[in-house]
This record gives sequence, structure tokens and C-alpha cells, in this order.
Amino acid sequence: MINYYLITKPGIILGNLITVAAGFLLASKGHLDLGLFLETLLGLALVMASACVFNNYIDQPIDKKMERTKNRALVTGAISGKQAIMFAVLLGLLGILVLFLYTNLLTVLVAAIGFFVYVVLYSFWKCHTIYGTAIGSIAGAVPPVVGYCAVSNRFDLGALILFGMMVLWQMPHFFAIAMYRFNDYVAAGIPVLPAKKGFLRTKIHMLLYILAFIFVAALLTFFDYTGNVYLAVTLIFGFAWLALCLKGFTTNNDKRWGWEMFRLSLVLISTMCFVIPFDIAG
Repeated sequence: MINYYLITKPGIILGNLITVAAGFLLASKGHLDLGLFLETLLGLALVMASACVFNNYIDQPIDKKMERTKNRALVTGAISGKQAIMFAVLLGLLGILVLFLYTNLLTVLVAAIGFFVYVVLYSFWKCHTIYGTAIGSIAGAVPPVVGYCAVSNRFDLGALILFGMMVLWQMPHFFAIAMYRFNDYVAAGIPVLPAKKGFLRTKIHMLLYILAFIFVAALLTFFDYTGNVYLAVTLIFGFAWLALCLKGFTTNNDKRWGWEMFRLSLVLISTMCFVIPFDIAG
């Protein structure tokens, strides 16, 4: 059973559920419907688990070449391809059913779009285009929007800001992973930006994305979705991330710097998501 659990990529699911909760609580405006909250988390967790299992199945040729993935259950044969597909289909159907029964059609649609982008567009294209990171960032920006729409049943400015800030956050986050896991990506032939355009070009892109992220994230306060505490946290951690990014232009160890950027990006987004429900404007 542990192998089935691991091919759902529980770490990725947990990280995304944090952003789901932030979107849900932002739209709730202090009036939490606990039942709906738990049903939304469960439904999307199942959909994400399904997407991750499909991704594991598709990624088998790549995983065989990467040090960190060569021992995954599908690569070693601990789980067969047929078993994985059946498991993924079951998880996906259960997830969509939960969302359909307990949320609304918009939420189901947004979740389905995220599933499609991740499984079909990202999984199949990431080995063929340098824009795989951008495609993946779209799928990764869906969870907080699902949480938001489950409450509001509309895609408004708040949902758009959440989507935009998550896309912009994920780009330097993914580039940092590509830098400290550089050898794995090269071995697997995945055309990530550091491998194709070099570390300097990547750092310039990261700098621009971080600046854009800080601006867009601050819009939640400027448009009265959150208060000044959220804004202060966003600016403090955002500029700390920016300062570390600038340090990268003079570093002598790009892989270690990439790990530091990755680690700080997780602290930043987790802290922001934690603060949101405690600093809802109005």
C-alpha cells in the first residue's frame, strides 16, 4: 500500500492543499463553512492524486534516468502500469464526484482544467519545449482558485489575483529546482531554462518574476481583500526572496544557491497562505 501512497506524490498534494485553504478562507471572509472546507480539500486532493499518478505513469522513461526518481514504484515494477492507470482513474472519478456533489460546477470545471493542463499539456510537453515550466505553473496555480470558487461560485478579481501570484511564484520556484537538480534534468533530457539558456539567463528571469510576484501579491491588499498585516508579510518575505535572488549573481555555488532559493520560496508562500485567513479586509 505504501507504494500506491507514494505515487500520488503526497508532498505535492500537501503543499497545494495549503494554497487551496488560503483561497477558500480568503473567499469565506471570516465565515467558515467547515463541512464545505473539508469536502473541497478532499475532492481536490483526490483529483490531484489522480493527476500525479498519471504523471508518474507518463514519466517512467524520464524517471529511469534521474537519480531522485529511479526508485519510484512504476520504474522498479513494484506497481504495474495497468494497476497505476486503474488507480488514477478511480482517484479522479472519486475526486470529481466529491466536488460535484458538495461544491459547484465552476469549481469542478476549474479543477478539471488544472487536471488537463498538468496531465496532458505539462506531462507530455515538458520534454519537448523549454516552456514546460510555464505550462506547469498554470496547473500549479489552480488549487487556490478551486478553494476560492468553492465558496464564491465565481471567478472574479480575487480569483484572478490568486491565480496570477501563484503562476509568478512558481516560475522562480521551479527554476530554483532546475538549478539545484541540474544534473538530473540534463540526464533526463528535459529542456529546462538553466540547461538550455544557462544560469545567468535563468537568474535574470527569476529576478523579473519575483518583482512581478511581489506586485501582484500586494494587489490583494490594494483591492481590499486582505489587510496591512498580509501586505507587510508579503513585502518582507518578498523582498527577502528578491535579495537572495540578487545574491545569486555573485555566488560561487549555483546549486547551493538554487536550493536556498527553493527553500525560501516555500517559506514565503506558506507564510503568506497562513496569514491570509487572519487578515481578511472588511
